[in-house]
This record gives sequence, C-alpha cells and structure tokens, in this order.
Amino acid sequence: MVLAIMLLVVTILCALAVFRELKTNNLFAVAFAGISTLVFGFFSIMTIISQFTNSGGGGH
Repeated sequence: MVLAIMLLVVTILCALAVFRELKTNNLFAVAFAGISTLVFGFFSIMTIISQFTNSGGGGH
C-alpha cells in the first residue's frame, strides 16, 4: 500500500506541473508532465485496485 500512496503523490505532483507549465506556455514540459501524469496515475490506480481485490499475487 505504501507503493500506491507514493505513486499517487507523484501523480498529484505531475498534475500540478501540467498546470504550472501551461501558464508559462512551455509545451514540451506540458506534454512530458501530462504523459507522466497518465502513466503514474494508471499505475497508482491499478496498484490500489490490486491491493483491494487481492489479485496482486503473493498469497497475502
């Protein structure tokens, strides 16, 4: 669960970076932060779902 929380924090920081870079019109940084937000968001949500559905394996 610690991994899911850390990934969620990184996702929030990436989302904040998207808005910050939109203000400065730095399109390369917007694209990079946007892609990072999508990737880290996907992994954080899937990790949380995996923890609650016990589909992560390991037999815990």
